[in-house]
Amino acid sequence: MTARLDFFAAAPTLAKEYQRAMYALTAAAAMEPELVELVKIRASQINRCANCLNLHGTEARELGMTAQRIDLLPAWREAPCYNDRERAAIGWTEALTRLSEGPELDGAYAALETEFTQEEQVKLTVLINIINGYNRLAVGFRAFADPAAIKAAAKAAAA
Repeated sequence: MTARLDFFAAAPTLAKEYQRAMYALTAAAAMEPELVELVKIRASQINRCANCLNLHGTEARELGMTAQRIDLLPAWREAPCYNDRERAAIGWTEALTRLSEGPELDGAYAALETEFTQEEQVKLTVLINIINGYNRLAVGFRAFADPAAIKAAAKAAAA
């Protein structure tokens, strides 16, 4: 598959500022690294974002996440390898990522409220919004980059 356009070449100033802002928001909303990767992977699965699945699958493995936890994520309701906090986060991720499908938010929020403080609920919601934004850029422009290149760009943006 060929990229439609290179976001960074087409609008370099905007792309750099977007990336810088998203990295700053991600850092401000920091939570448990494995939980964050589960959220990023699940949203990217729903949005069919190969670029983000490749990146966050790699990052999850680098954190030591097992293949089982990554592979079973689409069937998280039936899989025994996720704790209640992770299940609440994944459910909230699905509900927000599928807003246009009219999901039942009340049940997802009730689970979220049980497992997360109000501050954590905001952090998680911001993280979900960030990954959905990245998914839309990558899918829309057919972007696909090696995880090492993405990490190098992240370091450059942070500088």
